[in-house]
Amino acid sequence: MTDYPRDLRGYSRTPPNANWPGKARVAVQFVVNFEEGGENNILHGDPASEAFLSDVLGAQPWPGMRHMNIESMFEYGSRAGFWRLWRMFTQRNMPVTVFGVATALQRNPEIVAAMNEAEWEIASHALKWIEYKDMSLDEERAQMAEAIRIHTAATGSRPLGWYTGRSSVNTLKLVMEDGGFDYSSDSYADDLPYWVQGQVEPHLIIPYTLDANDMRFVNAQGFGGGEQFYQYLRDSFDLLYAEGAETPKMMSVGLHCRVVGRPGRAQALARFLDYVAEHDRVWIATRLDIAHHWYREHPAK
Repeated sequence: MTDYPRDLRGYSRTPPNANWPGKARVAVQFVVNFEEGGENNILHGDPASEAFLSDVLGAQPWPGMRHMNIESMFEYGSRAGFWRLWRMFTQRNMPVTVFGVATALQRNPEIVAAMNEAEWEIASHALKWIEYKDMSLDEERAQMAEAIRIHTAATGSRPLGWYTGRSSVNTLKLVMEDGGFDYSSDSYADDLPYWVQGQVEPHLIIPYTLDANDMRFVNAQGFGGGEQFYQYLRDSFDLLYAEGAETPKMMSVGLHCRVVGRPGRAQALARFLDYVAEHDRVWIATRLDIAHHWYREHPAK
């Protein structure tokens, strides 16, 4: 068992004091996933249509064919959903991290300009929003390099955060091999950032979430409506805020333009944003803010 490659212990009973700015009990981090225009599509050279995270529940890939209903749902995300979320966060002056698929950013320069105008952090969400689990190491490495190149050209700066999402066993290795990322987020393993040892130097993981995530509107055993979404986010926040009196924690919230960008769902998100804003000792930050704080307060040993 000494060679077992997983860490099941973590911080155990003695998690570190995060020492968030302002003595915050909880750091709240909102991610807007921007994937529209980077999803599986034969127009993009993919073998089949997209079948994941749309309101066509139970959709299956259509080999060699376009799925016009799913395409239009993704188009809603970039045409309407993004702008609803952009207004919602900018009007409240709340920072956001974008997980941006490189080819989606490339196809939407007006949206990238709005992200930059709002000073949102734009992390990389890979070259395309596709499965990487069966890809060879060399192919995934090449796609990561291309993602960084396109992202840099589209946004004006290289990404400092990485999240594939539909990742492979090689993804973390390749992120560390690149050496240019301040953190990555292909983990759901903790309520706090943590370090992993790379071949050259330690690498910071800032865990993400699939439970406090609007994807459960379009997945089985998910949210049936906005009230369930709001209540789940509020319950998560309340517990972490209470625990934070002794050991401050981090809360991630995952959002998708084509999902929570729909009016009936966006209203629930707006209620949660206002609920969080009612509390003191809360630090709303980007993932890059959290990474830089962790480097200062809890450097790798």
